[in-house]
This record gives sequence, structure tokens and C-alpha cells, in this order.
Amino acid sequence: MIKPIAFYLPQFHPIPENDKWWGDGFTEWTNVKSAKPLFDDHEQPRQPGELGYYDLLDSQIRIKQAELAKAHNIHGFCYWHYWFGNGNTLLEKPFQDVLKSGEPDFPFCLGWANESWTGIWHGAPNRILMEQTYPGIEDIKNHFNYVLPAFSDERYIKVDNAPFFLVYQPQKIPDLQLFTETFNEFAIKNGFSGIHFVATNVSLGWELDKYNFKAIVPPYHHRITWEKKKKFVHSLSSIFQKKSRNKRLQHVYDYSMASKYFLPDSNIKDKIYPAVIPNWDNSPRSGENAVIYTNSTPEKFEKHLREAVQYVLKNNSNHRFLMVKSWNEWAEGNYLEPDKKWGRAYLEVFKKVMDQNEIDPETDK
Repeated sequence: MIKPIAFYLPQFHPIPENDKWWGDGFTEWTNVKSAKPLFDDHEQPRQPGELGYYDLLDSQIRIKQAELAKAHNIHGFCYWHYWFGNGNTLLEKPFQDVLKSGEPDFPFCLGWANESWTGIWHGAPNRILMEQTYPGIEDIKNHFNYVLPAFSDERYIKVDNAPFFLVYQPQKIPDLQLFTETFNEFAIKNGFSGIHFVATNVSLGWELDKYNFKAIVPPYHHRITWEKKKKFVHSLSSIFQKKSRNKRLQHVYDYSMASKYFLPDSNIKDKIYPAVIPNWDNSPRSGENAVIYTNSTPEKFEKHLREAVQYVLKNNSNHRFLMVKSWNEWAEGNYLEPDKKWGRAYLEVFKKVMDQNEIDPETDK
């Protein structure tokens, strides 16, 4: 049975660190609202629909999000989790509120976004705001104890009693085996069968078993090595350059053409959890250095989604997860939440396709 899990960004509430770095009241909405069109027919700024410019410290917003997701056959959220080492965290409050309050009653898991925060999206790529560190074994134990209350929650998504834990950049962890072995050891001591580790941003040939990982979410579309598709990429880019007055934009592609390459070729399909991508445009963050897909529509997304569903159904694994990139990454133009232009159309497409295929409506305990 297919279990769609949507990545969930918590940066929609003010924190002191962002106030200091970017100005009072900074949230993800700051970049979204200030976005400018960079070429003819460029759809910026994007505007939210029925949920508005919300603050995730509002519990009613979080409940409404979960109700929308559940009604449209999303199985759960993968909350991005920030642990920088030595107990340093950021943006933790919305999820901690979810954990403490018991609301919303909706499945979830965690994705460790293990990378340093820099000023890359704001013209200062060498400015380190919060450095990702890996202090050693005691920090690994402290990290596990920090996430243990989440793992122990009845809503937490588990596979054969192993908490589903995604790691954004596993290859950046200096002693990856020590990390996974320690988490597995502590998980077993706490009554679990281990950790269901899932990797992103690794090659399809990466040695999962060596590092105790169970599956890969393939590299996000704009980070895929395009070696075999250079002709495709260059031709799209050159077509765009002829139409655009902005010659500095180098990564603008048509969604329907690019989406043909979102699903990877691989002989380890039983260990791949593919990601579906409704759209992408991170120009609100990165301006002219953005990767932009143009002309996405609910109908084009439906075609991509159906292909992804078939990819999952051909999977020999009993764990048929489909990742959704993303629920609410608005500054990347990458969201399923209702917006002003399309309303719930993308969500309705998602529900329709999943209704026509096997889904698991219940939490995997």
C-alpha cells in the first residue's frame, strides 16, 4: 500500500536568530512576499490561498493543515528537524508544540536537515549563520535522547517497529557508521527494532547497507547529475534564453519536459522512495541564480504523479513510501497547500490519483 509523506518546513514563525540575521519578524513569508518576476510571464510573487500568511505557532493552523492533508490522501508529514550539535536547535517550537499537545492527530516523522545555515540565498554565501557540527559520540547520544519522545509518540511513522528517520546529507557525517550504529543501539534499548534510516542527496549507487540505511529518496531534481541529459538541458536553456530578456538566468526549464526525468532509473527499486514535485521556483530565495520550472499545471502534475505511483507499485518492497516535495516550501515555489491561483487543484489531483490506487489510510504502527 502506498503511503505518501510530505516534507514540511517549519520556518513560518519569527525566531530571535532570524530577527538578528535578517531583520525583525523575518519568516519564510518575507522572501515569498518580496519576490519579483524575472522574465515575461514569470509567476511571482506566489500568494497563499485559504490558509493565508500563517504563523505556525498557531495550533489551529497546524490542525487545518493536517485536516487538508488527510482529506487529500497524504499519509503524514516529514517535519524538517535541525540539530547542529552540542544541543543547538532552530525552528523547533512548532513541532515541539505538536508533540506536547497531541495535535494534530496525524502521522509524522522527522528529517534531519544536517547542513550549516549560510547567507547563500541572500548574496552572502560565505557568511556562516549556524554551523552544522558533529562533536562525537556524546552528542550522538544526546541527539537520540532529544528525538526519543518523538519516536515514542503513537503518531510517529514506523516500519516494523523502527522509526522512519530521514537524513538530508548522510555523507557529511564524519563517522556515519558510528552515528547509525549508536542510534540503532539506543533504539533497541528503548523497545524499538532499530531505526529505519532513509538517505537523501546520495547517488543511487551509494552503499546503503554498509551505513545501515534502508532506502534512498533520490536527489532532488535540480541536484541530479544531468550528464546523460546535457543535450536536453542545454536545448531547453537555449530556447528559454532566446525568449527571455534576462540573459543571466541559466536554469529555467519547462515543467512537462523536465518532469520526464524526475524518476530515476535504478536496479534497486525496492530501496527507493521516489519524490513527486508539483513545481519548483526558488527565485524568492536565490534571485537570478534560481532553478525555475515553468508552466506547471495540475494536469501536468497529475501525469507526473501517476508515473510515480506506477513506479512505487512496481516496487517489490512491502514499504511503499512516496515522498512529496513538498507540503509548504513556499520560497522554493514547491508546495501542495492551496494558493491564490489554483486553490486546491493540486491537492484534488493528488486525492484523485491516490483514490484510484492502493493507499494506506491508517498510521503504520
